Amino acid sequence: MVYDALVAVAVGMCAAMVMIVTLIVMLKNGGLDMQGFAEPADLIQASTGYKLLIQSWVGLWVAGFFLWFWKRGGQTLGMRAWRLRIFSTVEEPVTMTRLITRLVGSLFGLGTLLVLFDVKEKQSLQDRLAKTEVLKLSKEANDHKSW
Repeated sequence: MVYDALVAVAVGMCAAMVMIVTLIVMLKNGGLDMQGFAEPADLIQASTGYKLLIQSWVGLWVAGFFLWFWKRGGQTLGMRAWRLRIFSTVEEPVTMTRLITRLVGSLFGLGTLLVLFDVKEKQSLQDRLAKTEVLKLSKEANDHKSW
């Protein structure tokens, strides 16, 4: 979780930078109204709408990071480092709907705490909701050539 959190923070920072620079350029060049503020940064900090736009943009990129990696190979970068992979517990493919359910069910990582109390199956809340499980791979199965 720590490895993925570090990558997610980096993705979020890059996404925020792109949005903030875009807003500043648009405000400086008259594409957006400065609303009486002298500097774009002052307007962005005072505006709930601009802050919500930036936060939503960052949230979409961070969510996209997890969904893209889970869909492409069942592993994020942190999961690859620890040889973990998502598998379906039912005879259906892991669809984007199930992955979104898994993402929302994780509750920003809190859903994983259920593993500590589920002695029998060791499943997190997100895995229960999405009908998935996280298994540890052998070194051979986690070989980078199979990514």
